[in-house]
Amino acid sequence: MARASAPGRFITLEGGEGAGKSVQARRLAARLRESGLTVVLTREPGGSPGAEALREIILSGEAARYGALGEALLFSAARIDHIDATIAPALRCGEWVVSDRFLDSTRAYQGIAGRLDPGLVASLERVAVGACRPDLTLVLDLPAAEGLARATARRGEAAADRFEGEDLAFHETLRRAFLAIVEAEPDRCVLIDARPSEGEVAAAIWAAVRSRLGEALNAATATSP
Repeated sequence: MARASAPGRFITLEGGEGAGKSVQARRLAARLRESGLTVVLTREPGGSPGAEALREIILSGEAARYGALGEALLFSAARIDHIDATIAPALRCGEWVVSDRFLDSTRAYQGIAGRLDPGLVASLERVAVGACRPDLTLVLDLPAAEGLARATARRGEAAADRFEGEDLAFHETLRRAFLAIVEAEPDRCVLIDARPSEGEVAAAIWAAVRSRLGEALNAATATSP
C-alpha cells in the first residue's frame, strides 16, 4: 500500500442518471488497488455517517418541497461532513479517494437545472468544499433518454428516486450542464463516452487516469512496499 509520503489524489466521477458512475467508480478503485494503492471508495450524497443520514432525506424527495436552494443547502451540509470525516483524512494519509459524485452534481442539478444563482452556488461551494478540490473529474456522458432507460432497468420494480423521477427535459438540461462544466474546466475534467460496453468505458477511464495522473500514480506505487 502507498505510504503517506506519497500524497493522495482525489478523483470524482460525474454525469447524469444511468451513466454508470457507480459501476465505474468501483472498477476504478479496484484497478488502483491492484496497482498497490490504498483507495477509499465513496459517494455523494453520503460517504460518512452524517452525510448518509442526509442522503435518505434528499433522495426520498422529502427535501424537494424546499426547492433547489433547500436541496443545495442539504447537499452542502452533507458534503462538509463527507470531507471532514472521510475525504480529507484519507488524503492526508496519502490514500487515493474515488467518489461517485461530488461538487459538480450540485452545480448541475441545483445550479443549472434548478436555476439557482451561480454566485450563490459558488458561495456554498467555497464554504462546503474549500480547498478540497478534485485532482481529476471524469464526466460520463450519454444521451439523457438512454440514461433514463438504463436507470429504469437497473432499479426494476423499485420506485424512482427524487432525481430519476424528473422528466426528460430536466435530464437533457443536466447533460448540457455537465458538458458545459467539462468545457469550462478542461484541466480538471475529462469527458468519457458512456455509450460503449462497461469494459470499454473502464478502459477509457483508466487511460484518462494514466494520462492526467500518471506521474502521481507512478510516484505513489514506487513507494509501495
